[in-house]
Amino acid sequence: MTTLLDFTNTVLPTGKVKVPPRPEASPRPDILVNGVAITEEMVRSEAQNHPAEAPAEAFAAAARALVVRELLMQEAVRLGLAAAPEALGEGRRETDEDALVRALLEREVNAPMADEAACRRYYEQNRQKFRSETLFEARHILLAAPEQDRAARDLAKDEALAVLVELRESPENFAELAVRYSACPSSGQGGSLGQLGRGSTVPEFEAALHKLQPGQLSAEPVVTRFGYHLILLERRIEGEQLPFEVVAQRIAAWLEAASWSRAVSQYIGILAGQAAISGIALNAADGPLVQ
Repeated sequence: MTTLLDFTNTVLPTGKVKVPPRPEASPRPDILVNGVAITEEMVRSEAQNHPAEAPAEAFAAAARALVVRELLMQEAVRLGLAAAPEALGEGRRETDEDALVRALLEREVNAPMADEAACRRYYEQNRQKFRSETLFEARHILLAAPEQDRAARDLAKDEALAVLVELRESPENFAELAVRYSACPSSGQGGSLGQLGRGSTVPEFEAALHKLQPGQLSAEPVVTRFGYHLILLERRIEGEQLPFEVVAQRIAAWLEAASWSRAVSQYIGILAGQAAISGIALNAADGPLVQ
């Protein structure tokens, strides 16, 4: 079940942005949607639900969202629709407005289902997306130092280089040296980090893993915000291509969600093109909110 909030989240991301008062003395003119006013106060209240790098961007996103809501509500009323709010889970329910919008979109928007041919075509064109992750089994020794402490960083680097010399001479002592020198909790397991997938570590560490062969020690200490790492890759488990049958339902869900989103945007574009809207620029031909 999709609510108005769900839809606007697909087009205008939501979040918390504080919009300060405008420095101008004069207020902004109201936005009018078929004669119904959307005031500056309403937009500023809505702007708290739209993230942006600048307050003006949050304001613009909020204004567009309110215009879309007003267009949909006016059309639902014009068609004489009625809908009872449905439960959303966790003790939440739709608002009366969200229920009306849901009923309107269910009635007016039709998106094609993704058949097997379309799913297979997408699979073949995007095979790289459907591979199991490459996994790494590794150990490390962390010589820790705060990123902003230059003196501590230099000392940690010198210590890492000294430990690296020991490791080159006696690589079989990695676990023992990890217990002795590493500032990571993994030192209790001889520096073992277990299996690591994409995103398990910071980018610099992950990039170093990809360059190593099983049994290989990092040639130089690897620098991250935590300090200097000495890394031993023990095993690499290559990702495998997932069969179409395993991912077919996932692909169908993606394609249908994208199709529905396009259909809704087109429908809103039609409503905007038929409406008298002032105080905001919406491209009715391409669909509002789709920039």
